[in-house]
Amino acid sequence: MTEFDFRPTANAPDDDPHLWLEDVGGERALAWTAGQSANTLKHFGGTQFERDRAALTAIFDRPDRVPQVTRRGQYLYNFWQDAINPRGLWRRTTLAVYMNADPRWELLIDLDALAAGDGEDWIWGGASIEPERRERAVLRLSRGGSDAVVHREFDFSSLSFVADGFNLPEAKGDIDWLDPNTLLLSSALGDGMATRCGYARTVRLWKRGADPLTAPVIFETGSETLGVSGHLDRTAESERLWFVEQPAWLRKIVRIGDRSGPKIEIDLPQDARWDNFGDWLAIKPRKAWTVAGTTYNADALIGISLSAFLAGERRFSTLFEPAERRCLQSFFWNDGKLIIEYLANLAPRFEVFTPGPQEWTRRALDTVPAQGAVHLWSLDAEDHETNGEVLVCAQDPITPPRLFLFDLNSAPPLSASVILKRSSETFDASGLVVTRHEAVSIDGEMIPYTQVGPAKGNGDAPVHLSAYGGFGISLLPYYYSSLGKLWLERGGTCVVANIRGGGEFGTRWHDAGRREGKRLAHDDFAAVAADLVRRGITLPRRIAAEGGSNGGLLIANMLTRYPEHFGALFCTVPLVDMRRYTKLLAGASWIDEYGDPDKADDWAFLREISAYHAASPGQPYPPILLATMRRDDRVHPGHARKMAAKLQALGYPAYFYEPSAGGHSYAKDNREQAAFISLGTNFLRSAIGWHACS
Repeated sequence: MTEFDFRPTANAPDDDPHLWLEDVGGERALAWTAGQSANTLKHFGGTQFERDRAALTAIFDRPDRVPQVTRRGQYLYNFWQDAINPRGLWRRTTLAVYMNADPRWELLIDLDALAAGDGEDWIWGGASIEPERRERAVLRLSRGGSDAVVHREFDFSSLSFVADGFNLPEAKGDIDWLDPNTLLLSSALGDGMATRCGYARTVRLWKRGADPLTAPVIFETGSETLGVSGHLDRTAESERLWFVEQPAWLRKIVRIGDRSGPKIEIDLPQDARWDNFGDWLAIKPRKAWTVAGTTYNADALIGISLSAFLAGERRFSTLFEPAERRCLQSFFWNDGKLIIEYLANLAPRFEVFTPGPQEWTRRALDTVPAQGAVHLWSLDAEDHETNGEVLVCAQDPITPPRLFLFDLNSAPPLSASVILKRSSETFDASGLVVTRHEAVSIDGEMIPYTQVGPAKGNGDAPVHLSAYGGFGISLLPYYYSSLGKLWLERGGTCVVANIRGGGEFGTRWHDAGRREGKRLAHDDFAAVAADLVRRGITLPRRIAAEGGSNGGLLIANMLTRYPEHFGALFCTVPLVDMRRYTKLLAGASWIDEYGDPDKADDWAFLREISAYHAASPGQPYPPILLATMRRDDRVHPGHARKMAAKLQALGYPAYFYEPSAGGHSYAKDNREQAAFISLGTNFLRSAIGWHACS
């Protein structure tokens, strides 16, 4: 049985007539998906689709888009895809050359040539460069976009693979370099080495030349946990290894040790987020944490000396306090300084803290752009090499991305910044305005949403509405080239909703939209759709909604719970069958987010959002297109397949599409991504009666 020969598992409901569609590579299932995909292309893959695909492919392949880079040593590394190199090129240059308008790059790997030579459907999965000598790297190569990857060692001097090097067959997992001849291996490869979610349950010490399957296990956990990992902390004065065990999505057990394994368990709340640099530790409790007589609020950020903490000290410095709509989003270290990003009523803000023996000093990064979607991260990949240089990317729905280089070590007010790159406009934004609104949800909670479209309308606007609402992930107002070109430029309106389950307003917002609250997150989305009608922007039949993965679960619930609010639905790589989701691929890893259907109390609320079970005859369901990827080894393709089959059996206008590659994303190259997006958009426009032509 290969990684993708997924057949129905035990404990399946006896009344599921579509269970055979869970056999991902089964002959009958593949014949069904091929016929369904062909029918969808027949209906929505005509001349307009081809024009849209060409337009988006040209946008995704354009030479002036910003090359994303990470510095390792003297080089900036980048992976680049375009029309000539659809699978992509791994390449590098220096910062000085990168700052030129048309930088020259040193080619390291031509993935198209490699795939052709190997006869494999390789998709780039990244690379781990040995940080001492930088003579070797271990590359991650995915077949068709799956999460499981093949590891292969690469030599920079000869630009070739090392035949007897650190090479691993396909499996989920990763490696971390300890030295040029030793790796920490956290991989599901080998009998009994995977958790029930398919991730690594051991950390092994892999010496050069040794068989990875017999490499000594220095840390392990049971199969019921999500997985484990290990990494070397190069910011420490002496060699220090961190071992992380993840019993559940929101829980981590952290230990410090050496090459023989973990020695000390760190006394932190298992649901806290943390990061360290040298002798300093920053902690963000997920819940209020009372320690040594002091209570630290949920979502606060506190700091302490790591050595003092290990010695029993529990007097923390409070660095950040949350408020009702003021929430920490991320934090990281650079050159011994702690940089935080938070949202103040959805507006991005940044601060830097420098730890000291008596107190931490604070400085606001007030020259960083403060509107739209703004992110900040270290230029250097390795924490121990950071020198204060950070990259900042800023954009908004009608302003394409700009990439800045900031120096945190410059004198206030952080004036040493340079615009490195800026993307060109990919659609005509003239006449478009960006506005913020709030809808009242079913329980009175105010749900923010961002609207982009013409300043004036006639009350019949074609609206594209999307959201995610899960796993504490925040949605910010990004510049979306595809929707800009295929929807906004043609007179439509786009709306992104910040529903509960996301992280826009912290743990409170996330918790309100998970487990039994997931239904409430879906209510939020329906409330936004209703608010657009109430405000006179559009009519229900003109609202086209789209969502993927957890957002696909959202869209499937709009079909079964709020069909009267929508004219069309595009549901991608979705969870739909919430009775069996824990039995399929990585599903069991998301019990913290959704609940456990094998527990009666959890199934009582899960059945309410299990659209596969809720779908029933005689309802006013709008047209829906369900799309998945055959190589998706994260969310099982059976979810979308079975839902489409059931809806069709009930007589509803349901379409289905399944490319053979792409993993838990939309494609393996820019043209395939353009095709996927164009097909879905053409379906939505057609279903709401909007025949906008290019």
